[in-house]
Parts: sequence; structure tokens; C-alpha cells
Amino acid sequence: MIPKFLQYFKHTSAKIRSHAIACVNQFIISRTQALMVHIDVFIENLFALANDEDPEVRKNVCRALVMLQEVRMDRLIPHMHNIVEYMLLRTQDGDETVALEACEFWLTLAEQPICKEVLSGYLDRVIPVLVNNTRYSEIDIILLKGDVEEDEQIPDREEDIRPRFHKAKTHTTSEEQDGQESSDLDDDDALSDWNLRKCSAAALDVLANVFRDDLLPNLLPILKETLFHPDWEAKESGILVLGAIAEGCMNGMVQHLPDLVPFLIKSLSEKKALVRSITCWTLSRYAHWIVQQQHELYLKPLMTELLKRVLDTNKRVQEAACSAFATLEEEACTELVPYLGYILETLVYAFNKYQHKNLLILYDAIGTLADSVGNHLNKAEYINMLMPPLIAKWNSLRDEDKDLFPLLECLSSVATALQSGFLPYSEPVYQRCVNLVQQNLQQSMAALAQPDQFEPPDKDFMIVALDLLSGLAEGLNEQIEPLVSSSNILTLLFQCMQDKMPEVRQSSFALLGDLTKACFQHVKPCIADFMPILGANLNPEFISVCNNATWAIGEISIQMGADMQPYVALVLNQLVDIINRPGTPKTLLENTAITIGRLGYVCPQEVAPMLQQFIRPWCTSLRNIRDNEEKDSAFRGICSMIHVNPGGVVQDFIFFCDAVASWVNPKEDLKEMFFRILHGFKNQVGEENWRRFSDQFPLPLKERLSTQYGV
Repeated sequence: MIPKFLQYFKHTSAKIRSHAIACVNQFIISRTQALMVHIDVFIENLFALANDEDPEVRKNVCRALVMLQEVRMDRLIPHMHNIVEYMLLRTQDGDETVALEACEFWLTLAEQPICKEVLSGYLDRVIPVLVNNTRYSEIDIILLKGDVEEDEQIPDREEDIRPRFHKAKTHTTSEEQDGQESSDLDDDDALSDWNLRKCSAAALDVLANVFRDDLLPNLLPILKETLFHPDWEAKESGILVLGAIAEGCMNGMVQHLPDLVPFLIKSLSEKKALVRSITCWTLSRYAHWIVQQQHELYLKPLMTELLKRVLDTNKRVQEAACSAFATLEEEACTELVPYLGYILETLVYAFNKYQHKNLLILYDAIGTLADSVGNHLNKAEYINMLMPPLIAKWNSLRDEDKDLFPLLECLSSVATALQSGFLPYSEPVYQRCVNLVQQNLQQSMAALAQPDQFEPPDKDFMIVALDLLSGLAEGLNEQIEPLVSSSNILTLLFQCMQDKMPEVRQSSFALLGDLTKACFQHVKPCIADFMPILGANLNPEFISVCNNATWAIGEISIQMGADMQPYVALVLNQLVDIINRPGTPKTLLENTAITIGRLGYVCPQEVAPMLQQFIRPWCTSLRNIRDNEEKDSAFRGICSMIHVNPGGVVQDFIFFCDAVASWVNPKEDLKEMFFRILHGFKNQVGEENWRRFSDQFPLPLKERLSTQYGV
């Protein structure tokens, strides 16, 4: 069949030539063996069509070469010089669809181990072409309404608003943030999702990650020219490129940032909205560096100008500024506390200014601010500014309105940050969340019983409601008790924990853990029903579900104490399997180690016999987390287990020593436990053996144990 298609490559009809290549491309995708046999002939025939006058043919030739890189790079290597030359030419093709297809080549090449070797001699030619392609074309500007500067009064079209998907809550032990990187290359919504400008910027991004600072000698002279160009289109493309290379070339760019950042901050006031919006994005890519400098120099001026852009008269600029500000919030965290009044004033003013689409992005910026500054937000003046507009929106939305998603997410972060400050607003919010969960479960059951009459519900409503209840439990702590006692939340939770959808179970276990901490008296009567479900969900195939179930078991253990004994067998083997499993993600490892430690703390007799099976990965997982309450209870557990089964730690005692040394400031009684175990081991083996053993330690570990524990 392949030879037959190859015959059509020479057909007089361009349409048939193009169709023949497209058909063979399908064979490449499926890696058909028949094609692999004829691969060299295919490549030869492709080259014969490389300069075909028909753009469809050229496009399919480019596509074939891009796909061959992914499946048979070995066959292309002998021809790489010619292919690079060809792709350079085609990336500048007069037909933009051909240029876009060719531009994909640089993206896929960057993923190949030989990229550096192949492209090193071509950077001086590839980079100017890619930079040139990042300029808006005239048609782009028309499609983007780039000549419309003030459009904030024009209502949004509903079809321009992208569907939102909620990300269910995951419990993390360390200081990890679930923040979303705002790295999407500038957001040309009105254009097709993918175009030559975006592809070229993405290619520069990935090539910067391959070549790092070696890219700069070829790029900086071009940037100097474009950034200060009198034409706004050139300047705008220069600013986009500056953002695209931020990650890969950061080390080399640092020396230029003291000049570039003020230039970019000044560019936030440019007359052209498209320049203002791309500048917001590029500044967000350098936010990490900006936050580390003296605030007076960069952070303060940036914040002032960025907040002005949040209130811009152009909707695209509002959106870019809001997203950039959210990135800045994630980087700066509590460094923003001195400016909270001014920030909130601006964000609240935006509530009355924004159209529908940007309102959803504003919720994200407020939620991220709450996550970043935490309980510093719990001041009467801030609460009085922030809560009325949020609650007004909350009351105006119907239960089935999808705008509830971002608002619920935002309120979840705000409730967690405000803590007791959220109390006056908690009852109606709590009750509505419980109702949303209940309605969703009822709709699910109706759809299951009579599928021809009832549509299955959108479970995202249930997930965001469960996550907001988690936020309330975490923020209000024991003050949530009256709300829990007057509702059927635990009955509903029992059903949610058994839902087929992993994200529903994930959020259920997060809420169970938070309710366990806040008001265990209401959870305790359900433990016999809950524990078998938690045990059944210790399946690392669903990482986030498993993570939250593990964490909830640890929280329940602490509350149950010795009464946890009947349930240890339900979960212990799975937890030991998870901690020994290769490739387990860091967060799940840490949560698993903490939960095993907590089980051992309350039921040492039951857990200690398995000590030898998990002690090494247990120690290596927890040596990296900062001192906190969870780490404290886990280490008390390991000490209790060593007391019951000292033989279980002997072979891996060096790992225990290392884990003990990871503590900066353990509580006195915990320090005493460490002291007894270390000295007990030293006395057991004798001075000479201990000296030989401790000589294996890295010097910092040896010094730390000697200083802290006298061994």
C-alpha cells in the first residue's frame, strides 16, 4: 500500500499529491511497520516535493518531517543539514499555514537529545526568523480588534468565555503551593488557539530551555532593536520574546534586568493596549527576580503600575494585568502585607468595572491573594472592603450557574485566610454548600434509576462545594461545630466518599480530614463506616485521591488514639506498599510517611513489627520537610516503634540519624526521645563500633549530632 501512495507523490494534480502525503502521514502516526520498511524511499520522495508550488503539498511535507522527528529521528539525522535549511525557508513561507507547520519543527526538535548538536551552527539564522514571526500581522490586529483601545463598556459575548474546570483540593504537607503557573504565551483569544505568532514564541521558549544563555549572543542585539523600535508592532513582539525566554535564559538576563524591568514598568503605560497587555505577561515571567530585590526599586513601582492596569479601560489589558498580578501574589506572598489596603481597594473597585469574562479572572486574583497572605487578611477594615461584593455576587448567582465555580474557589481561599473573620458570613455559605452537595447526589441517584428521564448532574458543583466546606472547616476550626451539628453533612460525605468520580472522592477525603481536625466529636460515630472506604482508596493509581485518603487516616489516628487499633490492619499494608513503591510523588510519600508515623504513635504494638519494611524510605521522605506539627507527631510515632522493636531500625540506623538531624528545633520532650535512642544505640554497640559507624557520616551530619545530642 505504501508504494502505491508514493506513486501519487508525482501526480499532476496538486490535490492528489497533497492527499497522498496526508495518507502516509497517518501511517507515521500509527507507526505502521509497512511504512518503516519503505521509510528511506518515503523521505526521498518527500524531498522531491519540498518546493512544490502548491501550499497544501508544502504544508503536508513539513508535517511529515515534523512527525518523522518523533518516530524515526535516526533516519532523518543523515539529512539534518538539508532539513534545517528547508525548515528555515518554510518558516518564512508566504502562506501562513505552511509557515506554522514548519515552525512546529523547532518545537519538536527541541525535545530531541541531538537538538543542541544540530542547531548550534544555525542559531544566528533561526532566531531572527522566529522573532520576526512573533509580530502581529495586519489580519491578526483586525481579528483581535487591536485598534480598539477602550472597550470596557462593550458587553462580553458569552461564546468568548472559556469553560472553567475546577481542580479538586489536594492536601500537601510541605510548603508546596498548588498555584497555577501563568505561563501561557499571551492570550490571543480572538485568534485561533494556535497561530504562527504563538508557535514562534513557544519555539523560542523551548530553545531557550535547551541552549540557556548560549541563545543570548544572537538574541540580545535583535531585542535591543525591537524593544526600542518606533513601530509599536515591533516593540510589542520584542516584549513578547523577552517573556518567552525568561525561564531558559534567566541567569544571563539577570545582569540586564535592572535596566529592563524599569523599561517594562514604563511600557505598562504605552498608548497601545496590545503593548500594555503583553507587558503585563512578560513582567509576570520575571516576578521571581523582582520580588527578591529591594521593594522600593522594583516591586513597589511594578505593583503601583500593574494595579492601574487592573483598572485599564481595555478588557484585554484588564485580563492580562489580573493574571500577572496573581503570579506576583504567588511569588511575593506575605511581602505584600504592607500594601494590602491599596491592593484590596483596587481589586474591589474592579468588581463594579469588569464585564463577565474578566470578573472570573478577578476571583482568581482575590483567591490567590488570600492564599498568599493568609490570616494577615483577617482585619476588620479588609473584611469590610472585601466581603460585601463577594457575598453580593454569591447571592446573585443561581445554584446551576457555572460562575459559582470560580466564586466558590475564591471564597474557599478567603474563608481559610480570614479564619474567625469569616464567621459572620459562614452560615448561609455553609448551608448553600451542603444543599449543592445534596442536590447533586439526588440528581445522580435519579439519573441512575431512570436514565431516560434524568440527566446526570455536573459533579463539578459538588466538588467545589465540598472544597469550600473544607476551606470553612480549616478557617473556622472548632467554630464550625454548630453548623456541622445542625446539618446532615456526614451522611452526605459517606455517599460522596463512594462516588465513582475520583475528584469527588478526593475532595470528600480532604473535607473529612478538615472536619476531623475541627470537630471530631461529630466524625467519631462514623469511623467504623468511613475506615474501610479510606482503606479501599489507598490506590496510588489515583494519586490525589490516595494522597487525601492517606492524610485523612493520619488525622483520624491522632484523634482516635489507642481506639485506632481495630483499623490498623485495614490500612497498614497498603501504606507500606506505597512508601516502597518506585516513582511515588513527593507529596504522597510525605503524607504516607506521616500517616505511618501517626499510626505508630497511637498503636506502636501493631505497627512496630513492620518497622524494618519502611524505616529507610520513611526517613528519606521526612528529612526534607520543615519542622511542623505533622512532622512532630510522626517522629514521636517512629520513636515509640523503635522502643517496641529496636531491631527493626538497626540496618538503617544511619538514615534515622540523618532524619533526626533534619530537625531545626524539636520540642524538648521529642529531643529527649532522640537523645535516648541515639545513646542507647551507641551504648549497645560500644564506643569503638560507634566510632567506625559514625565515621561513615557526612561531616555536617556528624557535627550536628555531636553538637545537638552529644554522640
